[in-house]
Order: sequence, then structure tokens, then C-alpha cells
Amino acid sequence: MIRKLFLCLALLSSMAANASNEVVSPDGRLRVELDVKDAGAASGSLFYRVIYDGDVVLEDSPLGLLTNIGDFRNGLSLKEVRTEQIKENYSVRNIKQKDVSYEANELVAELNQGGRHVMDVEFRVSNRDVAFRYRLFPPRSARVCVVQEEASGFSFVDGTTTFLCPQSKPMGGFARTSPSYETSYSLDEAVGKNGWGEGYSFPCLFKVEAANQKQETKAKGKAKKVVKQPYWVLLSETGTDGDYVGCRLLNVDGGNYRIGFPQAGEQNGMGSTGAALHLPSATPWRTITVGEGLANIVETTAAWDLVSQKYEPSQEYVYGKGSWSWIIGMDSSCNFDEQKRYIDFSAAMGFQTVLIDALWDVQIGYEKIAELARYGRERGVGLFLWYNSNGAWNDAPQSPIGKMNNSRIRRQEMKWMQSVGIRGIKVDFFGGDKQGMMQLYEDILSDANDFGLLVIFHGCTLPRGWERMYPNYAASEAVLASENLHFGQGACDAEAHNACIHPFVRNTVGSMDFGGSALNKYYNADNAHGTQRKTSDVFALATAVLFQSAVQHFALAPNNLTDAPAWAIDFMKEVPTTWDEVRFIDGYPGRYVILARRSGSKWYVVGINAEAEPLTKTISLPMIGAGKSLRMYSDNAELQGSVKTISQNKKQQISIVIPQNGGVVIVND
Repeated sequence: MIRKLFLCLALLSSMAANASNEVVSPDGRLRVELDVKDAGAASGSLFYRVIYDGDVVLEDSPLGLLTNIGDFRNGLSLKEVRTEQIKENYSVRNIKQKDVSYEANELVAELNQGGRHVMDVEFRVSNRDVAFRYRLFPPRSARVCVVQEEASGFSFVDGTTTFLCPQSKPMGGFARTSPSYETSYSLDEAVGKNGWGEGYSFPCLFKVEAANQKQETKAKGKAKKVVKQPYWVLLSETGTDGDYVGCRLLNVDGGNYRIGFPQAGEQNGMGSTGAALHLPSATPWRTITVGEGLANIVETTAAWDLVSQKYEPSQEYVYGKGSWSWIIGMDSSCNFDEQKRYIDFSAAMGFQTVLIDALWDVQIGYEKIAELARYGRERGVGLFLWYNSNGAWNDAPQSPIGKMNNSRIRRQEMKWMQSVGIRGIKVDFFGGDKQGMMQLYEDILSDANDFGLLVIFHGCTLPRGWERMYPNYAASEAVLASENLHFGQGACDAEAHNACIHPFVRNTVGSMDFGGSALNKYYNADNAHGTQRKTSDVFALATAVLFQSAVQHFALAPNNLTDAPAWAIDFMKEVPTTWDEVRFIDGYPGRYVILARRSGSKWYVVGINAEAEPLTKTISLPMIGAGKSLRMYSDNAELQGSVKTISQNKKQQISIVIPQNGGVVIVND
């Protein structure tokens, strides 16, 4: 009896020990298990695995840091593990979902090395996201360190496929401005590649085949095997600021990937690739979004759940729509008369702004910009001004240059902008992801807030929770954006394919400054020459909803008031740029996408199709009541659009057909 009691107690003790090294989501479906192999030995190393609905989606994946004051990848042992519940309600006006209720379970593992507490690893697990970061503690003699490398890895199971954006080599491309997160995605590829040799830009999407199959029991008691959908996994990072570097994803071998620091050649070779930290200090969060199907990927708010606001807004910032001459007219359009015409166009559309692009300082001048600002203000239209970020990190010649990289000059420039009533700035041509460059992003944002300016970044890195961290941050490019449609017919031919990627990858983690939704047939001021748009007008309306950014400068032109369909112009006048909610409906990266966004009580359900065959679907819209009157914009086989009034059936379903390069938009009135 005593022996049985001892065995029982030992079993319970073992179960408790195992349970203490794992953390489970509030709904119990997503689990992280932590393990130290060879604990206390010189080779003792830390691993984690991620399990969803009983399936392993990430196998044993390494953790740890290499620093200049110690190698915290080996010789580790667990000192203590503690857990707690995290609950927070927050609101951010300029992300995909305005009001967020974040609930997660947290595990903090204290790690010893040589008998000393050197580091914590913190995990948070919500119903769709896993996040982890490190917290470093100072040894007796040091108060600073440099993180030289992360062991943080992601080991995918066999059969995983990838949807990734290769990172380009530094100091290449236009005027030696790469990398700037502007390469074409590779889709449905096997694991084991490393992009173009330099890994991949975040975010990174993976499809994992489910190993275990559900069993469904019928009424008569017979079991039936139900094939699971594949699991989708999105990797990214958030909370990166001037205290760290922007990271990428490197393939080690097969399905094994790890965090990579910036390339040495970035920023014209200036600066270290490591991250200098004061101690104690925490690294940014690595995020892993998991879902059976793509809804969790599209709807995740992980980028903002894990960060906090860094300073108070100097004013209530106004988002909204705007026009932009450069995408159609290029550099020569940045003249006084044309910008005045675009101000009139924005006013006629009910838009809030006009973006005046490169070379305005020499082709318009500061005094005339002030005059345009006054002219716009009288018509309810504010101005965004373009700036070059340089510095000494690339050869981009466009001006204004040499202003945003210098604090003294930058603040003088911003004070002038405040005095003439400029709404915001768009800063272009950054130099990479090293810590000095991340500090420049933060400094520009902080200074701009002092002078009441919104900020858009272009030719830049991925935003990493910045909408919540920096209240005057508006959007970033970090994607092959609309200028490529002007520059090459190939981009126009592939527009639908590329547009069907962004809602699943790039735009899931941050506002995307794309600058699209053109209604011109050609990317030229005369609308008769240049690259030819292959997508429909309804497609253009749909992407105004698909591509999320609180500030949108659309590729519309004044001539569209008379040469575009009236229903298309009316829609672009009404479409919002800030949203209360997003819901994924259906889709597959690079093929098609259907999703819904809500603004107030109004839902905008949109879809586009890149596949050769027409997309025929019956979609359910339970958020819109049966019998409600709906406006439906759709295309025929020749991509000729029209609008009609429809209503849902009793099952709250609607049948749609979307031809290749076409779209559909449904709005409840």
C-alpha cells in the first residue's frame, strides 16, 4: 500500500513538473511546451514546441542568445517557472480592428547558467498566437551588452510548404537602396530554400499538413474520419524600436529556420549588425500565429497585443483618403499648377489630403508650398510632403534630401511645416534594419509628433506594432507597391496575383501604404499611353477595402471625374479608411481572397480573383441579416462592371461569380 502511494505521488509529481513547463491558450487548443535538454550540463540547451489541436506544428525549436558578455545558448538550466493570466482591452483607431480584447496565458522561465540567473524567456499564448521574447539581466560587472545572434528557431514538420518574400542583398536595386522589403513572393514552395541567399523578410507564411485526423461519430455510433484542413502558421516580430535591430528569417536546413540579424552591408556598411542593450533589458517579441484555415492569420492582432504606447499624441490625428499625382504623372507632375488641380480634385471627392511627392522643393519651392497649403486648407484638404531619408546610406538623388537624417535640421523643417499647416510627411529610401536605422525611424516619429505631423514610411522596413507604439504613425510601404504598375507591364499583368497575397501576409501585421485603386486604363496622364491596367474597375474598388491603411493616397486622377463610371467614383467617395472589425471569408494566397470589413454598422464584403477560371462561390454573411438590402458591384466576363441592389436569402447566403482580374463588392445600406 505504501509502495502504491509512493508511485502515485511520484506520478503526480512528474505530471505537475511537466505541466509547469507548458502554457496553454485560454480555449485549450494551442499549447507551447518548454524543455531544457541536458539541463545543468555544458551542453544544456532550451527548446520549445508548438501544438495545435493535438498536432505538432513546430517541432523542437531552439532558444537562446549569443552576446558579448556571455553565450546564453548552452549550459542552461531552469531555475523557476511561473505562469499568470493576461487580460487587456485596448483601442487603436488605425489598425484592422479598432477595439481589441486580448486574453492570453503567460509563462516566464527563469534560466540559470553557472549558478547565476542570466535570462528569462517569456511566452504568451492566446487562442491564435504564440509570442516569446528574452529578458537579459546584468552580471556583477556589466550594465550593457551587445546581442550578436539569436538562436531563436522555428522547426517545421515534414510536408510544410512556404509563402515567402526573399530579402534582397544590400546596396542593390535602384540607387543602391535595397533591402527595402520589395521583392516578389514565392508561393507553395517546399521548405529548405533560403530565398536569394539572404533569407526572407517578415512576415512569413507556412502551410502545415495536419498529421492527426478528427473522428466524427454519426447518430448510429459509427465513426467517420474527417480530413482536417491544413494548419497555417505566420511568423513575424513586434515591438522593435531603436533599442534593437529589425530581423529576418534564415533557413538553416530542411524545415529549420532561425532569426537572422541585418546584413553587414546594409546602411552602406555603417554600424554593427548586433543590438546594443542596457541591462536589464527585453528583446522584441517573436510572434507565431496558428490556425486551422486562414481566418486566424488574416484576423490576428498579435502585432499590437504585445506592445504599448511610447508617448502621448500631441493632438488628435486625422486619417483618411487622399490623391497623389506622381503615380500617374511622375516627377514632372510635382509642379504648382498640377498640385493645385489635385487639391481641387481631392475636394471634389471629399478626400482629406493630397500627397506632393519628390522634388517639390525645387519644382515648387517652400513659399509656393505654403500657398498650396493655404489653398488646400480653404477647401478642407491638407498636404503630405515627401522627403528623402538620406544620410549616407544609398545614392537616391531625389530631394528634399539631407533633412530627415539630422535632428537639428529635421526639427527646423518640421517647425516650418507646422507653421504653414502641413498634415504629414512621407519619408523614403531608408538604409536597412540595423539599430541605427531603427533609431532613425523612432526619432523621426517622435520629432514629428512634437509638431503634430503624421508619418508614412516608404522604401522602408516592416512596421512592428508601430500603430500602437507611435500615435502619429500612419503606414509603411514594405511591399512591391503601386509604382511598379507604372514602371512595368509585367506588374500590371500580375496585379491580381500579387493583390491576392497581401491580405494573407504583408497586410496581416501592419498598415500597408500601397497607393493603388487606379481607375485610369493606362498609367499615364493622358490615359492613353504607358502600362495598361488589366484589372477591372470593381477590382479597384475591392482593393480599397482589401488593403488596410488608415491613410490612403489612391491612384485616382482628376480625369476620372468624367471618364470613370459614376458608380465607381461614388464608391471611392464613400469608402472608409479606418475599420472596426475584419472577418476572413475565403481565399488562398495568390489565387483569390474574399473578406469583410466593418465601419460602424456598415459592412464592406469584397473579393478578387487571380485564377484563370471564374470564381463561383456561395458565401454566408451572418453578420448581415437576411432580407437586408445590399448594393452589389460585380463584373461580367468582359470585366465590365455594374452595380445593382440585391438581398440575402433566408440562409443569409449570396452567390457570387468573379472573373479573372475582376472583383466583387457588397455593401449593406
